[in-house]
Amino acid sequence: MEKVEKINPYSNDSRQKGKQVEAMFDAIAPAYDFMNRAMSFGLDRVWLRRLLDVARRCNPTTIADLATGTGDVALALKRILPQADVTGLDLSEGMLDKARVKAAAKGVDIDFRQADCLATGLPDDSFDLVTIAYGVRNFADIAAGYREMARILRPGGTLAVLELSTPTASWCKPFYSLYTRFLIPAAGSVIAGDRRAYAYLPESIAAAPQRQHMTALMCQAGLSDASFTPLSMGVCTLYTANKPRL
Repeated sequence: MEKVEKINPYSNDSRQKGKQVEAMFDAIAPAYDFMNRAMSFGLDRVWLRRLLDVARRCNPTTIADLATGTGDVALALKRILPQADVTGLDLSEGMLDKARVKAAAKGVDIDFRQADCLATGLPDDSFDLVTIAYGVRNFADIAAGYREMARILRPGGTLAVLELSTPTASWCKPFYSLYTRFLIPAAGSVIAGDRRAYAYLPESIAAAPQRQHMTALMCQAGLSDASFTPLSMGVCTLYTANKPRL
């Protein structure tokens, strides 16, 4: 198992990563949705559809969407599974405020709560499906995050994770590096007013475990059948795993 490098949004104090991530997302919440669409050239919608395919196959009645942000994943899950009870958790109240406004505008009932994904406060064995999109690399302790997800999943339940990753296609790596290390921080400075938050993005992607290393962490947390599917030449990866039945 490779060592997980500690990358923080602002200061180098790894003990404060959770608070730094919370402050970062509070700061960029107003521009977050626009930047996501723009940075991914709309591919985030394609990636979301792959996660929703997993959800349809599971047909869950209870769902927890961790690092829910402005609620796009939680809202999409509620749209395709209207009978499911959906809970969305995030560190940032600024992001959750936007999620609640979206849900109210659509007349959708989703329980959005502020919580640390490493200690959700949710009951043991309580969700058929746990999802998280682009949040794992922001955890102060990724292994602890997966242990928490395994704890709240019901036996037989499914975990579905979307996470950004470095490309697998060698020809696109120079373009990817130029785009993520220079163009995205510049756009973040102009549009979101926080260059450092968007400089943190490629740093956190490169530092996070990827592919086999990520599935190994899932298995170490007590999950089974962990697998990964590279998307869009590997710039995003879909991970799935199950909680073993009793």
